[in-house]
Amino acid sequence: MSTEIFLVLAVALIIDRLVGDPDWLWDRLTHPVVLFGKAIGIFDEALNRGGDGGWQKMRGIATILVLLAASILLGVVLNRLFDVLGAVGFVLEAMTVAVFLAQKSLADHVRRVAEGLRSDGLAGGREAVSMIVGRDPKTLDEPGVCRAAIESLAENFSDGVVAPALWYAVAGLPGLLAYKMLNTADSMIGHKSPKYLHFGWASARLDDLANLPAARLSVFLIAAGARFKRGIEAAKAAIDVAKRDHGFHRSPNSGWPEAAMAGALGIQLAGPRVYGGVSVDEPMINGAGRAVATVDDIDAAVAVFHGACTTLALASTFLVLPFLLF
Repeated sequence: MSTEIFLVLAVALIIDRLVGDPDWLWDRLTHPVVLFGKAIGIFDEALNRGGDGGWQKMRGIATILVLLAASILLGVVLNRLFDVLGAVGFVLEAMTVAVFLAQKSLADHVRRVAEGLRSDGLAGGREAVSMIVGRDPKTLDEPGVCRAAIESLAENFSDGVVAPALWYAVAGLPGLLAYKMLNTADSMIGHKSPKYLHFGWASARLDDLANLPAARLSVFLIAAGARFKRGIEAAKAAIDVAKRDHGFHRSPNSGWPEAAMAGALGIQLAGPRVYGGVSVDEPMINGAGRAVATVDDIDAAVAVFHGACTTLALASTFLVLPFLLF
């Protein structure tokens, strides 16, 4: 890990926090993640057909390995280009990293759920939450909409903010681009539908592995955010509930940040829900917490999220500060 990487990361986190993903820009340009998705789609269409499960799994392994190699190569090329450009390259690299972070866009989407509930009632909340979760919004009452928004905020904090920042810190642009390619592949082909059960197996397993450290780091960041916004008891509860209840979630990683957020807010999360008409029966995380989530809890979750993001940016700054001063 070089000193410059942490400095770039700190600047990128600030840029993303303030600017996010402006519509005026991405209405004119194609977002890199969209390009990643198109590349994944080409392999999916060409290779995910016919054969038994074993052959489908092998083709899926080949697909993700080729895509990861291509993204790593692109990262190496960009690294060398930015190095040659000096100060201009530093700015361009920070802007590139910011594109792959999701602080402002995630907070904005979750806030819209609260705004929808306040302005248009349950229908408004359902419409807004349908943009950020995979479960069927028609099955959600108002507390269910609130829980879904908070769970999405916590989960995506881990894989949309902490994980890309961590992989950039560890391996620079090659690590960041490889992680985003893998995470995009998991979202497209990593689910357990009949079509992708075998072809997407490798993408799903590798994504679980890649997100493992970030999911656990996110617990401490959420606890720090809770300490800033809600006090020491909320911070302790975030860590305690995460340690105790993370295994209640079907995902090996999502349970960590969701349980931490449940503890920080003192509410129940997860539990039974419906995805595409299929019921998922899981126990409530933080079962001793308040059963009815409210719009105010969404606001509180966003505040904790912002505190966690600030902690991440400060940590990046403090890691590089001694080298700048001495």
